[in-house]
Order: sequence, then C-alpha cells, then structure tokens
Amino acid sequence: MSTLQRHAISVDELRSTFGFGVAGNFAGHLEQAGEAADFTNVEAAAELPKGIFPWFVPGSGGRLGAFPLSSDTLAVPPPPGDAPLRIQVEPELAVLCDVVRDAAGEVARLAPRWVAAFDDCSLRRPGANKISDKKNWGAASKGLAPTAFAATELAADGPLASLRLACFLRRGDVTAAYGVDSAVATYTLFGEPLLDWLVDRLRLQRGSDDTPLEDVGAMLDASTATSVLVGVGASRYEPFGETTFVEPGDEAVVVLYDSRTHAPADVAACIADRRDDQLTAASVLRRVARAQSTASTSADHATR
Repeated sequence: MSTLQRHAISVDELRSTFGFGVAGNFAGHLEQAGEAADFTNVEAAAELPKGIFPWFVPGSGGRLGAFPLSSDTLAVPPPPGDAPLRIQVEPELAVLCDVVRDAAGEVARLAPRWVAAFDDCSLRRPGANKISDKKNWGAASKGLAPTAFAATELAADGPLASLRLACFLRRGDVTAAYGVDSAVATYTLFGEPLLDWLVDRLRLQRGSDDTPLEDVGAMLDASTATSVLVGVGASRYEPFGETTFVEPGDEAVVVLYDSRTHAPADVAACIADRRDDQLTAASVLRRVARAQSTASTSADHATR
C-alpha cells in the first residue's frame, strides 16, 4: 500500500512559475526522437544529461511567455505549410520547487514541494535552432496532471523510490502503450544529484549559436519567478510511440504511479477502460487532442 500523500493541484496556480526541462536524462530517448545529433557541440560527461531548456518564461512578451499548461487539452497547431505535422507525447515526472537564493542573489538550492505526471509534448522540427523552438506553441501545448504527490526530497532510495512512469495513446477505441513503463529510479540523474546539477546548470549554462541550449538561468532571473516546474526528462518510446504522432481526437495519457499499490498491467487496463479513478496511488494526466485556434493563443497572451 502506498504511503505517498496525494493532493489536487491546479495549473492556474502556476501562471507565475518558471518552466524548464532536462534534455537527455533517460538513456536512448534523444536517439529515438531524432535529436541526438543536435547536441554534437555540447560538452557533457557521458553519465550526465545534455543540459536544460526553457518552455515557459512568465512575463516574457515572446513565444515562451504564452502559458502552455493544461490538464485536459492538447492543442494541435496547423501544419507548417506543406510539411507534415509531427507532435509526440513526452512522458515525464515534473517537480515543483521553490527557488532558494544566496545573499548575492544566485540560485543556491531548489526545494521540492511535489511531483506529478507531466507531458513535455514536442513538435518535431528538423533544423530548429533551440530546443525551446519545439516546446511552446501556445495554450495547452504542455500537460500537467490535476493530482500530485507531496515530495520534499527526491532521494532515489527514499519515499519516491517505488514510482513508475507509463504513457498511452488512445485513438478511436484502441489504447496502446506509447512509452516504455519505467521506474523513476532509472533516470540518469535523480534525487539530490539531479537537484545539485540543476542548480549548477542554472548558474553556469550559457547559450551559443552552435548548440540548442540557452542561458536558462538568466531567463529565470529576468522573470523574477520564485518557483520552478521542472520536467526531469522523457522516458523511452515503445515502437508505437516512436513512429506515431498525435492527431486531433487522440487521448494522450501519462501516469506516474506507486508500484507498491498498482502493477503495470493493472495501470494499462484501467487506462484502456477509462477507469482512472481506480488508480488511487497515481497522478494521471489524460488530455484530448484538439485543433488549435489562433484565437486561443492570442487570448492567452492578452489575459495575462
């Protein structure tokens, strides 16, 4: 039986929270997404992720200033000209952290508050200059579950050690596994090593023209946000997920669940039958893909 405390959350409470993600924190994902070559000029130890990237900068007047989070809708933008539209679900664990700064104003620590199922949904845009170019196309481009697990520390052998991440796509009456059901502990970095590395990257990562990375720390400083929502990395795809792209009408589902309470087969059965409420020790994100209207994106900017 799960000892994790689950509670409701609302995306509207995160409109002043800075959002960023981790690239390459799950072995094999970048290769499956066709993005490994983008990091040729990035210097990173083999045992570490490639870097961090922004997906929401509150207060920014640019593309990253559009609030992208939704718990029920996945916006599908119009195709880019004659090119095919390629959107993939990216199942992740997200952690909300308070930003703790030192006397000099530098980020000193990230203090976790909760974790939840997250979809770092991406537009596959070959030749995009920056990772962030693929990450925010307006309202409902990102997904966050309406429930979370309280978490004040992320130790891989601590309270979160039994969490697993699963992902499914429902098209018509068929629900199929989209991501490989994976233990959270198999992230390349997790726990305190991950939090320490995130602080290091916020303080030291710089952008350059020949890499897809940006100076995320400077963006965070300029936003004056006091909290961050971090997608800690997408898991590997099943063959179906690697070759299948989201279409209007699909249902994209990400599940962060306690394996002490739910077995992988039970999770898959509940999701297929839409019995999400029976997953009592899970954070479940289920979004319906809908065609994006230009008006919805403009309105989101106008109402902030």
